[in-house]
Amino acid sequence: MRIRTLLVALVALCASSLAMAADYYVDITNRTGYTIFYMYVSPGNSKSWEEDVLGSDVLMNGDTQRVTLTGYTNPYFDIRLVDEDDDSYTFWNVDVSTQDIIVTLDHLD
Repeated sequence: MRIRTLLVALVALCASSLAMAADYYVDITNRTGYTIFYMYVSPGNSKSWEEDVLGSDVLMNGDTQRVTLTGYTNPYFDIRLVDEDDDSYTFWNVDVSTQDIIVTLDHLD
């Protein structure tokens, strides 16, 4: 009976570790010709944008910024970028486990 209880506990522990949070990242490359001032990355199921991940930094044209996303259980995120002219570029439901972003003027909202 003890072995069975131990086995059940071990299976439960393994199953719970599958649902644990993971770390993801996405590389965002600016090819708009403009400087990106704001970068918002929110879980795909969120109803609002989270804080600006650039903070006081900017993303110059031609540069790439890696955004690390820690503690999430789902790799799908919405990403909004705002440039120096207040133009926005929004990417919905991006699977950051398989896809990086190269933003161009074609992505202008």
